[in-house]
Amino acid sequence: MAISKQKKNTLVADLTELLSNAKTTVYAKYQGLTVAELQELRKAAREAGVKIKVVKNRLVRVAMGQIAVYKDTDTTKLTGQLLYAVSDDDEVAPAKVLAEFAKKHNALNLVGGFSDLGNNLSEDEVKSLAAMPSKNELVAQVVAQLLSPMTDSISGLSGGLSGIVSGLEAHAK
Repeated sequence: MAISKQKKNTLVADLTELLSNAKTTVYAKYQGLTVAELQELRKAAREAGVKIKVVKNRLVRVAMGQIAVYKDTDTTKLTGQLLYAVSDDDEVAPAKVLAEFAKKHNALNLVGGFSDLGNNLSEDEVKSLAAMPSKNELVAQVVAQLLSPMTDSISGLSGGLSGIVSGLEAHAK
């Protein structure tokens, strides 16, 4: 069914806004997924703060052409039935969501992506992104590393103090 020109313009405007705010955009072939599976994917994406869009590739190209960062981006891989996962908060989340879903559903195949700088991401790069810890996990790891010397010092002092107390109790008896 044909989409009216006004509807296309609205879709392009929405896509332009979505892509211009995106940290990472990942796209995948979804041919063979059922409606229930797509709903499951959308639910998992929503929980991770990722938006899933299924739109014509031509409209995505038009939207990308309106964003300075994406003007020179190669869009030759945007062929066939693709869905787009976009996050404006976390660089890793779209890749993680699609890769996790693809493990359970063979019909979903990662194709590539775009960074917020307009760089193309290959399928292997997207899979590498998916293997990385999320932004929150990385922050937690850094905080743990920063706190570890303090924690070790406290543990050492508390161990030493208990030794002193035990020695004093033994001397008192």
